[in-house]
Amino acid sequence: MALLEIENLGISFGGLRAVDNLNMKIESGQLYGLIGPNGAGKTTVFNMLTGVYKPTDGEIRLDGKVINGMKTADINKAGIARTFQNIRLFEDLSVLDNVKTGLHNGYKYSTLTGILRLPKFFKIEKEMTEKALELLKVFDLDGEADYLASNLPYGKQRKLEIARALATNPKLLLLDEPAAGMNPNETKELMDTIHLIRDKFDMTVLLIEHDMKLVSGICEQLTVLNFGTELAQGDTAEVLANPEVIKAYLGE
Repeated sequence: MALLEIENLGISFGGLRAVDNLNMKIESGQLYGLIGPNGAGKTTVFNMLTGVYKPTDGEIRLDGKVINGMKTADINKAGIARTFQNIRLFEDLSVLDNVKTGLHNGYKYSTLTGILRLPKFFKIEKEMTEKALELLKVFDLDGEADYLASNLPYGKQRKLEIARALATNPKLLLLDEPAAGMNPNETKELMDTIHLIRDKFDMTVLLIEHDMKLVSGICEQLTVLNFGTELAQGDTAEVLANPEVIKAYLGE
């Protein structure tokens, strides 16, 4: 059984068919890419996977469990976390506190415990701080734990967003154009980071990306969308050499 199974997935907005009859299987530990021209429906797929949109048809299964119609928070608790094309950090919080916000799936105390600062509060906060620092160290951000998130350089903000997503302890990490706005050096660092995440955390990654150098250097399998439908699917090298995929990207 694949970790993520998408079967006959579709969604309509009024008369617009944004995604139609999409089928995908992603195995545990795989680095998988979802690519296609602008407006192909890629982010719409991510929004269905995370409960932002409810599919009109089809089924999404995570570890064999149907997650269609579940709330976003419940899907996150079930094991899917994501980042966004436009970075969405808590800019006025510290780097450390941004990661700690992602840890609340695994650490809980009552409102009363927090208000009264009971011993359990301090115990859990200490554990969360230690866990957050461990994650930041993986991304070489532990030295900037007390910085405001808004004061980090762009590339490090991207890393922080990924670290925060990992703090929710997902099975599947969705990266929406993680290289957007990055220079070549930052993109190379990102490629190394994604490989590190897969290997260190035994993580499964599904990414949307337009940078074909990153796609070819990261992804083992690809699905290509065009106008909401599957154009090609399979091994990365074969898909990128497909004349129909080249045509879709070049518009010829």
